[in-house]
Amino acid sequence: SFEELLEKSFKTLNTGDKVTGIVTAIGTTEIQVDVGCKQAGYIPVSELSSDPDVKPEDVVKVGDEIEAYVVRVNDVEGYATLSKKRLDAVKLWEDIETAVEDKTVLEGTVTEVNKGGIVVSVKGVRVFVPASQSGLPKDSDLGQMVKQKVKLRITEVNRARRRVVGSIKSVLNEERQAAQAAVWEGIEVGKHYDGVVKSMTSYGVFVDIGGVDGMVHISELSWSRIKNPAEVVSIGDHLDVYVISFDPEKRKISLGVKDRTQNPWDVFMNTYKVGDVANVRIVKLMTFGAFAEVVPGVDGLIHISQIADRRIDKPSDVLSEGQMVDAKITAIDEEKKKISLSIRALLGGEEEAPVEE
Repeated sequence: SFEELLEKSFKTLNTGDKVTGIVTAIGTTEIQVDVGCKQAGYIPVSELSSDPDVKPEDVVKVGDEIEAYVVRVNDVEGYATLSKKRLDAVKLWEDIETAVEDKTVLEGTVTEVNKGGIVVSVKGVRVFVPASQSGLPKDSDLGQMVKQKVKLRITEVNRARRRVVGSIKSVLNEERQAAQAAVWEGIEVGKHYDGVVKSMTSYGVFVDIGGVDGMVHISELSWSRIKNPAEVVSIGDHLDVYVISFDPEKRKISLGVKDRTQNPWDVFMNTYKVGDVANVRIVKLMTFGAFAEVVPGVDGLIHISQIADRRIDKPSDVLSEGQMVDAKITAIDEEKKKISLSIRALLGGEEEAPVEE
């Protein structure tokens, strides 16, 4: 209407004003905005977003309402240069100050390692996170976090000095506590978890099942006879573990890995019979002979008289622990679950060694 056109002709813009307008055109270098006055409004693409790689059409569409700062007014040529990026920056600082009060969790990307910590970019604002608040163990390589997306909480803001300090550790601690509570709430004997091996001892391994560590005793790691957990697992390995027992008061969980549905003796009986030859692993040397693993969880005895086709003083003269050898199954005691083996029987000798004077 005539009144609107008249009002528009009188309305002027001043540098520093905050204006609201409607996007009328999107070009490759600038966005045209009708701000309701005689000057035409233009936002250079460089003043649209703090992200230098962003495409204008991904930020605004024709017809969108947009807020911006007036950066410069050219009355002679009748246009005003606007900036959405600067207005967003001011709003962001306000949001960050609010985030401190509200303890809001924000997301950002680690951009660099700085003296004593790392820098995280949160919507274009540099947030310094001290090494002690990075969530990594002391003296860890902070460089491994560069380019990672992280969640953090702002702990300190000084807008005048443009200094922002944050903590990733506090968010991780809260997430860990929530995960731990969920584990303890849902835990039950027999329940399976996808666990990660966190540390190892001579008697077993500690496995993280989602914020809570459980212990897998060495005897529960494998049906095979092993001397050290490192023989079958490594730190960082994923294991399908199940709960054997747990104590909420002492915060202790006992875990197992062995498949209880697979009875090793049944596996052996379904695989071998007397007279068969098996490739066995020597697991323990005694004075009277050697124990050898036939299938995981089932050992047989090779009596000293059945180790060689000659007389030997001790099993270690011929065999060593861990060695793989072929042996003939000479007897199976199903009731006592005992197996007799013979290497000598495969060497052309008798299964019973003659007694020598």
